[in-house]
Amino acid sequence: MAKNATVSVENTIPACEYVIETKHLSVYYGDNQALKDINISIKANKVTALIGPSGCGKSTLIRSFNRMNDVIDSCKTEGEVLFNGKNIFDPSIDVVDVRTKIGMIFQKPNPFPMNIFDNVAYGPKVHGTTTRGALEEIVETSLKRAVLWDEVCDRLESSALELSGGQQQRLCIARALAIAPEVLLMDEPTASLDPIATAKVEELILQLKQNYTVVIVTHNMQQAARISDYTGFMYMGELIEYGDTKQIFENPQEELTEKYISGRFG
Repeated sequence: MAKNATVSVENTIPACEYVIETKHLSVYYGDNQALKDINISIKANKVTALIGPSGCGKSTLIRSFNRMNDVIDSCKTEGEVLFNGKNIFDPSIDVVDVRTKIGMIFQKPNPFPMNIFDNVAYGPKVHGTTTRGALEEIVETSLKRAVLWDEVCDRLESSALELSGGQQQRLCIARALAIAPEVLLMDEPTASLDPIATAKVEELILQLKQNYTVVIVTHNMQQAARISDYTGFMYMGELIEYGDTKQIFENPQEELTEKYISGRFG
């Protein structure tokens, strides 16, 4: 089932609606195989959650979606990752362009040590936007989409490091949105946040899928059930089962999935 785990989804979603697809994707760190023949298709403007025990390959998989694994010298990749139908490992593909269109939010908020405005404006400046008016518009729009504008609009010149943890994470999301990505990858984005901040980020994710495709890695199965449209269960580098979130949690087809969902291991 693991190697054909996209079948249940492919039967209901036209292929043209996939923004990211992997074909026989395997990833190695030296002699250790972290991902084993992964075939998964991510539908546009939906939230896809990846669940599974620690070390099962979830983070390696989403880091493959925008070639973040390239920075690891011992990493070797086999197979394909298609973004809008094009293999991102093709020599003709610009890695910077890939990472612009496929942004990433990490587990721990990582605002730059500068003010709130400059945090959000940083990416657009790097990409050539220099006029103050244009930058102000991008910053305001991005902060509003990250549901942070009302909380910081009167202190944009204050240090981003003065924000609470939850606000910092939403600032990092605004910073990613400022360069107009198509996809947001989120690796345990609420793991370091309190329940109130977590709820705000979850609400934001549900809003973001109106305009973006979101892929989230989470250890919190309740979170996956609350906010995702599709869920993939991974174990020991394999994609064991992938499908509609309701089906995965209420009627899993694989015994391993059922055991994990029910808390019998992991």
